[in-house]
Amino acid sequence: MLRLQAPLPERYSAASDDELADMIGAAKAALGRRLFVLGHHYQRDDVMRWADARGDSFGLSRLAAGHEDAEFIVFCGVHFMAESADVLTSDRQSVLLPDLNAGCSMADMADLDQVEEAWDELARIVDVDALVPVTYMNSAAALKAFVGRHGGAVCTSSNARAVLTWALERGERVLFFPDQHLGRNTGYQLGYGADAMRVWDPRLALGGLSELEVKESTLLLWKGHCSVHQRFRPEHVGAFRAEHPDGIVMVHPECAHEVVELGDVVGSTDTIIRAVADAPSGSVIGVATEIHLVKRLDDESPDKTVVCLDPLVCPCSTMSRIDPQHLAWVLEGLVDGQVRNRIVVDPETAEWAEVALERMLALT
Repeated sequence: MLRLQAPLPERYSAASDDELADMIGAAKAALGRRLFVLGHHYQRDDVMRWADARGDSFGLSRLAAGHEDAEFIVFCGVHFMAESADVLTSDRQSVLLPDLNAGCSMADMADLDQVEEAWDELARIVDVDALVPVTYMNSAAALKAFVGRHGGAVCTSSNARAVLTWALERGERVLFFPDQHLGRNTGYQLGYGADAMRVWDPRLALGGLSELEVKESTLLLWKGHCSVHQRFRPEHVGAFRAEHPDGIVMVHPECAHEVVELGDVVGSTDTIIRAVADAPSGSVIGVATEIHLVKRLDDESPDKTVVCLDPLVCPCSTMSRIDPQHLAWVLEGLVDGQVRNRIVVDPETAEWAEVALERMLALT
């Protein structure tokens, strides 16, 4: 998805770390309770230090909605997260994203046109009244709205099992997007085998499947993935276990199934954070998730050693677009009465996206 972020003025692009800290600190002090800064767990430390709350995408959006006295919500995350915050917050609150180029490669792997085309193709083969769409939280508001209109729900990595169980009680099959790995791992948890799950490739006619394959499928998994989590391989786990035979392996469910199978703990970002906190003192923990979070867990767990299972420690490049320069620019704009980079979801899309989110909340 194309987003255009204008180059920053030299005041910000050429500023030193100390100068940026002074700008951000002064702006936060001037705005006071009118401002609420959200920091996603994958954010870099020089941005996270300014967050009033940190968490996962949906949890932060709900926190923003609960802070009704905050006129400005600055979301240090990516585009779909800011959209969700705009859907859930009140009309008097403005949600800002410091850098419009901070997208999500996974979310961009499924857009509304592709999903609508897939739905139309499926309607020629199966009864779509018995087809339930489920979208991962990591998707655009337009896809959440599509799901809301068609009787489906949103899910997170924490509640995917509950949402898919609900969906399969309502229909014969599920179209799950955009992350095939979360869908597959959840399908295995529910007892479905590989023959019940097939990947839908939006670039191919009928998703690259035959009519018989579609009809025999219970879970149709969109061909999407997280560019960070897909990097983790079984050999990374093997190398860690060889070096640390008593070590603990923790894996995010956006990883491939062959990696998830090897984990001692498998779960969402919050699950991993809690598991690290609960691990015995002296533990060596190998984690398959984004490096900024892994490093923060290690820094904040002085009695444990927490390492990333990927030796190349690839960060989320789009999340890393949020930096102190853009944060300072957005905050100083607010002080001057300029609302920069506001993320606005149109009312109809917001209404149906909220329907899909409320269905999820009713289940968990």
